Amino acid sequence: MTTFLEFELSKKLQDAIDEMGYEEPSPIQATCIPLVLAGKDVIGQAQTGTGKTAAFGIPLVEKSTNAPLVRAIVLLPTRELAIQVAGEIRKISKFKRTRVLPIYGGQSIGHQIRALEQGVHIVIGTPGRVLDHLRRGTLKLDKVQSVVLDEADEMLDMGFIEDIETILQETPSERQTLLFSATFPPEVKRLAVRYMNQPEHAQMVSGEMTVPLTDQVYYKVLERTKLDSMCRIIDSEDVSLGIIFCRTKRGVDELTEALIGRGYMADGLHGDMSQAQRDRVMKRFRSGDIELLVATDVAARGLDVGNVTHVFNYDIPQDTEAYVHRIGRTGRAGKRGLAITLVTPREFKLLKMIERDTKATIEGRDLPTVQDVAERQAEIWRERLQVAVQEGGLAHYKAVLGPIIDEVDPVDLAAAALKLASDGDLEVNAYDQYDFGDTGGASGMVRFFINLGRGSRMGPSDLVRAISAESGIPGSAIGKIDIFDKFSFVEIEEDSAPFVFEALRQSRINGIRVNIEPARPREADKSYRRSRF
Repeated sequence: MTTFLEFELSKKLQDAIDEMGYEEPSPIQATCIPLVLAGKDVIGQAQTGTGKTAAFGIPLVEKSTNAPLVRAIVLLPTRELAIQVAGEIRKISKFKRTRVLPIYGGQSIGHQIRALEQGVHIVIGTPGRVLDHLRRGTLKLDKVQSVVLDEADEMLDMGFIEDIETILQETPSERQTLLFSATFPPEVKRLAVRYMNQPEHAQMVSGEMTVPLTDQVYYKVLERTKLDSMCRIIDSEDVSLGIIFCRTKRGVDELTEALIGRGYMADGLHGDMSQAQRDRVMKRFRSGDIELLVATDVAARGLDVGNVTHVFNYDIPQDTEAYVHRIGRTGRAGKRGLAITLVTPREFKLLKMIERDTKATIEGRDLPTVQDVAERQAEIWRERLQVAVQEGGLAHYKAVLGPIIDEVDPVDLAAAALKLASDGDLEVNAYDQYDFGDTGGASGMVRFFINLGRGSRMGPSDLVRAISAESGIPGSAIGKIDIFDKFSFVEIEEDSAPFVFEALRQSRINGIRVNIEPARPREADKSYRRSRF
């Protein structure tokens, strides 16, 4: 499967997929979409980040009708996931106008009731709130054709098994059931055996894959400063020819425009371009007229340029095979290459999955500082000046300087010429960083409030292990921990604090959705705790 066109979807649905910028289905999508469209029960085993929402969302939208009846229900463990999945399916259904409603605790139930009364095609909800609507009679599932259990292992870990079974009993026995789970413990297997009818299995398993001549490194970056981080990395590397991979066509267009705006010689390549346009871009890339080619996976398939020095994963790929395919664009013809992957805190587990599947060690590097980049740029210009002097041919330029050479200090004159020639390349600016304010932490530390304590079966060592695993920071970056029954205060080194903050805000530990906030100064702790509990 190479494109979504091969699914033969309706034009409205294909138009929405094109607008979202997706060209190629991920492995879980390529396997599941035809099965779901065919009405099969499906068990999908895949990690977060592999595109599994679209794997069930696309066929659910394709099968929806104009009748304002609930034809599909998606159950997932948390309100955050419900909002996220509903947003993705709304994008998929943009032109088909399928009505999608997330229902979860913490939002006015009156608003949800009014939306249900107006007619909804796909309901996406947490088990507790779905049960609440069933008991009130505001949600009917007797016309449901498809049930999706997303993140099934997490739902069972959180104790939702009885709620899920009660909900399933309210749906027709002849329904289609889709179950997605990262792992398959005995509880999930029992659920599948009891409620699914001869399910097809879609398990994303990769064999050992390696690229021996490519050195592999990653940088942890924050989503809000990802572009700036990318530019720092490029500026600190000696890039002759580089390919930057994005996940979507829209991502390629946006990044290409941003890089050109910052003075880089870049161009984009994706499936919406005509063959003539693609040939023109590739000709410029091969000739060195552009240094950076920004591309999607589909556009880069079959691309063979022997002297690519760097491959950048601006968006981490959704599966190991795509990762190996990307980084194989460098390290060719006996030459070593460098593959650099940008990883946001939420993607760290996906990176570890790729590392495990490829049986390779991907080296973590610290993001270059402003000083690092400035020194690297200065070194490049010093080398250029030395080469220019050695090559000679400077008589004409000396003649231009003749009238002022006796009036201006030669060093000042050279510096002014360098300033004009570099066009700002040597002026590197800092970018926006998190400012957590006064959190009451020790010097050099940021103190966080986190809603995990002894009642969550967490001791200090458990917290250290969990924080380290979720964010990828070493345990040594974690300082003093004050642990209580329902919450804790944890100190994190300033450099690591943003990664912990972004990683834990979207995570679950011991089945509990984590709430993490910068702590208030210690003198405010008492009133702070009272206000929350």
